[in-house]
Amino acid sequence: MATYKKRGYKPKNKVEEVEQVEDNSTTAEVFNTLDEGASKTEEWVAANQKYILGAVAMIAVVVLGYLGFQKFIQEPKEQEAANEMFTAQQYFDNAVNGNSVVKDSLYTLALNGGEGKYGFLEIIENYGGTNAANLANYYAGFSYLNMNKYQEAIDYLDKFKGNDDILNPLALGGIGDAFSQLDQTEEALGYYEKAAKAKVNDFTTPKFLLKAAITAISINKPTVAVPYLERIKNEFPKSVEANQVDVHLGKAQAMK
Repeated sequence: MATYKKRGYKPKNKVEEVEQVEDNSTTAEVFNTLDEGASKTEEWVAANQKYILGAVAMIAVVVLGYLGFQKFIQEPKEQEAANEMFTAQQYFDNAVNGNSVVKDSLYTLALNGGEGKYGFLEIIENYGGTNAANLANYYAGFSYLNMNKYQEAIDYLDKFKGNDDILNPLALGGIGDAFSQLDQTEEALGYYEKAAKAKVNDFTTPKFLLKAAITAISINKPTVAVPYLERIKNEFPKSVEANQVDVHLGKAQAMK
């Protein structure tokens, strides 16, 4: 077994002398190997220096280009798009809260613009890639849904991409509503189920669980409906939808 020997240690006998020579030889070999490796690395770096510098420069250009794009192009574009959205959103809000006589006109203005401002459709076309354009898809979809233009509603709501706890489930549920109005009940059920699963919360989850259950009952799928209704009853007892559960639950259980 090798033992630690202090620096300057003198061997006491022939055996220790041989061991010391072997240890010194091994240490020298290790350092020589390291030196050779370092030399080869230095040679490789020297031979490929221009390529390495070129790669570093390219990475720097990409990073600086991205930062510049975000700062001087994307951010001003986002701000401009958000400003353009303001008037269209006002038309939409007024349509939602207004009387039925003027609703379609207000939704049309929200879609196509007015007062020299873009509507949702122009924002989508002119500000693609911005958060405002993505949100405009959501508003355009619901504008069409409220105007009974169901295929258009599906098209625009499907383009909306978001992770918001409320908007994302509402968009999926809106597609379900459009399919339901088109008498494509299986598709409607699928989207109500997606909406219920998308983001669990006390507002959208019981809302779309109930719609999924009612839709399932309408196509004679009580075994699908019952778990949804029981979930509302157990997990969301204080929701508005919980008040309707017993009626639909009784209907579903009677169908079994």
